[in-house]
Amino acid sequence: MTKDPDKPISGTWVHVFEQDSPQGAVFRPEHTDIPLSRRPRERVELHEDGTAVLLMPGPDDGYVGQPARWSEEGDAIVVRDAKDRVRLRIVESSADKLIVQMPRPGAPR
Repeated sequence: MTKDPDKPISGTWVHVFEQDSPQGAVFRPEHTDIPLSRRPRERVELHEDGTAVLLMPGPDDGYVGQPARWSEEGDAIVVRDAKDRVRLRIVESSADKLIVQMPRPGAPR
């Protein structure tokens, strides 16, 4: 994984799907200029202590938080949900962008 050791990944990151590439999904810090979208944007809060919250769009256009945790595993940072399923695999990080591989629905986790 390409990671800038001087730049922490903690904070809230927003999926900017318009910028996705073959390398993975693009997440940007929530404080950046993110285009408005009718499609709800997934978010993830990463905390320095290894905990995380997956913020998924809910039925009322709000977000539903799901507890998770993250850890470095090999060359990636892996976010696992409370059932120990891999939800996100961060393969590249910088101060303004995460490149994330997300399991496809129905794929083994």
